[in-house]
Amino acid sequence: MSGDVPGSYAAAFLNVAKGEGVITQVGDELLRFSQAFEGSPQLQQMLGDLSVPPERRLGVVTDLLGDAHTVTSNLVSLLIGSGHTRELPRVVATFLDRAAAEEGRASGEVRTAHPLSLDQQQRITAAIEHSTKKKVELKFLVDPSVLGGVVTRVGDIVIDGTVRTRLDALKDAI
Repeated sequence: MSGDVPGSYAAAFLNVAKGEGVITQVGDELLRFSQAFEGSPQLQQMLGDLSVPPERRLGVVTDLLGDAHTVTSNLVSLLIGSGHTRELPRVVATFLDRAAAEEGRASGEVRTAHPLSLDQQQRITAAIEHSTKKKVELKFLVDPSVLGGVVTRVGDIVIDGTVRTRLDALKDAI
């Protein structure tokens, strides 16, 4: 698995999850773990630090995953154990994209500077579903670099409604 690490891992584990009939469960568990991982610089540091004994890093993964499906535990443990910790968010995103396509859905992510309320998340999801004519599963992420506004990615489509993009466009117009 040398070239496309996220694609290789995602494809292999999607096949396993499909064979076990647990694509949705594994996708949900991976999404929750990835959100916890991306939201905690300390967790990223600890799991990515190869000087920390593998048993300790994998113990943290086991504790965080709790009673997750074996496919989920194996995927995360394999990434951590093989030194591909930093690839985890991309592997999960690729897994979710491929799982969604497999089931006729679309997946994506919404990045904002501050957490969105449940109502805001539901309205954004409804708008995206209306425009794509697909059931959409969105991962909502807080990204301070956004400054203000929203960046939405669904598949290959990126909608950038951020303040930074508007300011850049205004600067170009002037």
